Amino acid sequence: MTPRTVHRPGPRPPVSVEPEESDRVWYVAYGSNMDPARLRRYLRGGRAPGAARSHPGCRNPADPVRTVSVELPGLLYFATESPVWTGGSAFYDPSPGPGHPGSPVLARAHLVTAGQFRDIAAQEARRPPGWCPGLREVIGTGRARAAAPARYGTLLCPGSLNGVPLLTVTGPWSWTEAALNSPSAVYLRHLAVGLLAAGTWDGGCVARYLAGAPGAAGAWTPGAVRALTAV
Repeated sequence: MTPRTVHRPGPRPPVSVEPEESDRVWYVAYGSNMDPARLRRYLRGGRAPGAARSHPGCRNPADPVRTVSVELPGLLYFATESPVWTGGSAFYDPSPGPGHPGSPVLARAHLVTAGQFRDIAAQEARRPPGWCPGLREVIGTGRARAAAPARYGTLLCPGSLNGVPLLTVTGPWSWTEAALNSPSAVYLRHLAVGLLAAGTWDGGCVARYLAGAPGAAGAWTPGAVRALTAV
């Protein structure tokens, strides 16, 4: 199989007004929502196998128009304690600083509406669909605190793809301030499945990437990560 193209962010697009609900944005998933089956729970509602709670879903449950592979500058790390999966959750630090050189963050960008992204962000911040953080600030500045002190209450815009903003959520802290914690097997499997489903990165690359992330490093080996997706 020929590897699919990896996209990298362009500059943030200019923004003068708040995006309409129907405007297109890229939702960048770097955690369990890289797995299409997991993402559907955020879109349509329900509980994923192995999860401790259900999701209400989006007001617009349509699938993404398109999904592409992206690599972001910065660092993936695992921290805190997931109320859904137990173990550490994935977070993205776009500026890891001198304490870590950083490495490309492997992710999948889903082309959705601005309304869908708002509802996904609301669920990540434990808010109901329809809770609508403004997107103009994050697109304009690259970062906005939408729901302090929620674990995923910080919005990021690491750039654009084909002129459409790339948007994601993360924690309010840097990786050096976070309580690093090893992810559970069921959670880490969602990340591995999502990355492999992209058809961009091979199994060895995915295993090394996840096993080497702060929080997972020392607790997981590449071999153990590969075993999670073995048939």
